[in-house]
Amino acid sequence: MVKATIKKDSSGTYRGFYFRGHAGYDEYGKDIVCASASVLAQNTINSVEALTDDRFRCELDEKKGVLKFRFVGEVSKESKLLMDSMVLGLTSIEEAYGSQYIKILFEEV
Repeated sequence: MVKATIKKDSSGTYRGFYFRGHAGYDEYGKDIVCASASVLAQNTINSVEALTDDRFRCELDEKKGVLKFRFVGEVSKESKLLMDSMVLGLTSIEEAYGSQYIKILFEEV
């Protein structure tokens, strides 16, 4: 199962995310749940980097299936929208395929 922990502050601003695990929906290379979640996360990171001046830190360990991302400093309205979009996509995946493959958790930081 992919566990996606979305981190937000007390004002509701998303501050980052932590993905861990593999969905197990299908065999490696055919797992559309895992691929979908990965694409959403990677596109969010790439978009924040290309379309904003926001600073962030990112760590990836493909073997363990771990991806960590967090903003450093202020979060622009553009990054807020990108994070909202990612969360919407992840929630849609969880609704469509079930929480046995992907679980979205929210954590206040």
